[in-house]
Amino acid sequence: MSAQLGLRSGFELTDTGVSASALPARFRGAEYWRALDAATSELDPPFAVLQLDALRHNASDMLRRAGGMPIRVASKSLRVRGVIEALLELPGYHGVLAYTLAEALWLAETVDDVVVGYPSVDRAAIRRLATDPALAARVTLMVDSPEQLDVVDAVLRPGERENVRVCLELDASWNAPVLGHLGVWRSPVHSAADAGALAAYITSRPGFTLVGMMAYEAQIAGVGNQPIGKPVDGVINRWMQRQSIAELHERRGAAVAAVRAIAPLEFVNGGGTGSLESTSSDASVTEIAAGSGAFGGHLFDNYGHFAPAPAAAFALPIVRKATEDTATMLGGGWVASGPPAADRLPQLVWPEGLSFVSREMAGEVQSPLTGEAAVRLRPGDRVWLRHTKSGELSEHVNEFALIDDNAVVGTLPSYRGEGKAFL
Repeated sequence: MSAQLGLRSGFELTDTGVSASALPARFRGAEYWRALDAATSELDPPFAVLQLDALRHNASDMLRRAGGMPIRVASKSLRVRGVIEALLELPGYHGVLAYTLAEALWLAETVDDVVVGYPSVDRAAIRRLATDPALAARVTLMVDSPEQLDVVDAVLRPGERENVRVCLELDASWNAPVLGHLGVWRSPVHSAADAGALAAYITSRPGFTLVGMMAYEAQIAGVGNQPIGKPVDGVINRWMQRQSIAELHERRGAAVAAVRAIAPLEFVNGGGTGSLESTSSDASVTEIAAGSGAFGGHLFDNYGHFAPAPAAAFALPIVRKATEDTATMLGGGWVASGPPAADRLPQLVWPEGLSFVSREMAGEVQSPLTGEAAVRLRPGDRVWLRHTKSGELSEHVNEFALIDDNAVVGTLPSYRGEGKAFL
């Protein structure tokens, strides 16, 4: 996509070698935001940007943290096809983890290895997959129960369709003493015995080929181990993650061995941006899924072992002043998934000294701001924000302005800009 748009010279990601875990100074502080603001002075907000030097840094640092284990690009966290394809051109990135089957089929027109990270009951998409030999060879469905195989057979029975590649998902959550379930509610397959039984069932069903396993440790990859302003939570989270890593490595290893005794797996996927180091140390895993770290949302400011650069950001305009000590911004409610809380909202980063009004917070159409900087803001001024995770940003803009050497060097469409809204 980047080559087709004539952006390769401005958007080519290159492995710049080993990076330090500490964020380089050029991506921190007021000068970074002043430079972005100056580079985009001719653009009218709202708009979003990708700072390419920061994106290159993040892509390289993720490879360093993975320690040589291949990274499968998690498309949910990016939703910009040009970025996904550019990452896949880098040695060390391999394949895509999609979030819907319809999205996977679209990406598989140009990407030869796409795993759907969640089960699908999209009958039209299943029919397309099952009747196209090229797509059936490139796309793998996620399953964790016999009923999901039944959905496929209800669309087209074996013998009437292509063989469907499937990946078995193992539950990676930790059933902790006292604390109970820690992680996300995904697969019902928890033990090695569960995994072996489902693998045996899948291989007994005509029309399906078991090619992979997946186990996403959200309680490790998606929970900050050094949350800002919450030192006690940090101690608890680090303790929890150490215990969970030890438990999961043993259980996942046993489950993978049980499944490999039944089917010759092509891949075992695990982890995420926050767990690249620990997941890569698990000998049973062959690849790691990650995507959010490329854009560097502010969620990752709460991790102590890495610090991605804020490669993606967006600017919104000030449109009114209800009082002299407030300023009202157009839009702002670009909220991330997860438990509803302030940390799911965009982060106000420039000018410094702004905060949301507590009784309104970030609104769909307007967001009143307060703080020292709000006094100086006037209609026509702009405010810079960072998104929380990554995917939510791409759902709000049609394109990203590409910034390199303190200048706009092109644009790149989001999924939305290509007319796609998969979920």
